[in-house]
Amino acid sequence: MTTRILPAVGDPDAARSVTTLLSQLPDAEPAVPVGDSTQLIDTLARLAGESIDELPEVVLVHERIGPVPALELIREVSLRFPAIGVVLITADASPGLFSAAMESGARGLVTLPVSYEELANRVQSAAQWSVGVRRHLGSGGDVFTGPGGTVITVSGAKGGVGATVTAVQLALASQASGQTVALVDMDLQSGDIASYLDVQFRRSIVDLAAIADISPRVLSDAVFSHSTGLALLLAPGEGERGEEVSDRSARQIVSALRSRYEVVVIDCGSQLQGAAAAAIEMADTAVLVTTPDVIAVRGAKRTVRMWERLQIRKAEETLTLVNRFIRNTEIQPPLIEKITGTRMANTAVPANFKELQGAVDAGRMHELDAKSTVKQALWGLAGELGIVKLPAGGDRSGGKNAGKFKNDRGSIGRPRRRRDGDSGGRGTTEGTR
Repeated sequence: MTTRILPAVGDPDAARSVTTLLSQLPDAEPAVPVGDSTQLIDTLARLAGESIDELPEVVLVHERIGPVPALELIREVSLRFPAIGVVLITADASPGLFSAAMESGARGLVTLPVSYEELANRVQSAAQWSVGVRRHLGSGGDVFTGPGGTVITVSGAKGGVGATVTAVQLALASQASGQTVALVDMDLQSGDIASYLDVQFRRSIVDLAAIADISPRVLSDAVFSHSTGLALLLAPGEGERGEEVSDRSARQIVSALRSRYEVVVIDCGSQLQGAAAAAIEMADTAVLVTTPDVIAVRGAKRTVRMWERLQIRKAEETLTLVNRFIRNTEIQPPLIEKITGTRMANTAVPANFKELQGAVDAGRMHELDAKSTVKQALWGLAGELGIVKLPAGGDRSGGKNAGKFKNDRGSIGRPRRRRDGDSGGRGTTEGTR
């Protein structure tokens, strides 16, 4: 049997050395090494998206991989892709590190400098374990979930551009279509999702920060079940406690949520903290909300450049949403796309705060009128992001599933394209490109 091996080694010299030894292993099929943690997760997610059978049997993680530390990366790979055998390559062979690696999910440890015999033994052992797990899970149907749920982060180019409203409506749209959805407030110092949804809460994300292994039961104890069906993980009531949520604990929390829910929507606010940075890096899609004015667009550009410098996310991997869009404004989406270097959402949210004011002041954002052009635009964005589950056969015109989307059928799915002669006053999602 051929063993597919994916090395994750940042140092070029170490990568060449490991690849040379792997090529000498019998029945081994080493892939081109990936240079950082982000590339590794993206590669595995892409392969899992094509087919679970496309995943490698073994992943080698070098101790100096970055930007995510090796043990945290091993934990994330083990949680998201549980049938892959992960082996750590390290110069430290102490019992303490060995124990930590096993607790993180590693199936073996290879010491530096790498020897052929040790590498062959560890790879063979991890590959046999992987094959056995896949054979066992193959008869279990839904047991193996591959990359897990979809994670969407929503960030603001600056305060007040509408990131929280966007996150809430994306979560509501996904939940209304039949998905299981978690809405997370990662704006740790000034998060207000609880206020938007009229929630009085006792537990928050801080309660999970010090827990090394987040079990489903522990997670359910910290999550608030909203009347809409959303699972809410809220920011602490005391903003200073947000410092207790480290980037490491944020990764564990997001991974635990991803394994339990089909869609995870995270409001990251406009201030970049370690926890929010970890969430943005792990996200399948990172949405950056801006308004069509000079200050906000400048903030969006500054945010994107900072994400690139910190190796959190590349500009072309960021999706920018224009909120409070007006057709006759000087700053149009194509200009914003050029300035920021990001991709623009096909959807633009119209400037119509009067529709929102009553729901915002009452803290009943989940009761926003279905005829609201703002709501329809944001639910259209949910369709664009692929986080809504359309009725079987794509039937939006009635039938068995029509009741679930009563008064919202036109809000879910792809945004409407502008037609020649359309009235400008009715456009809620057109004219963005």
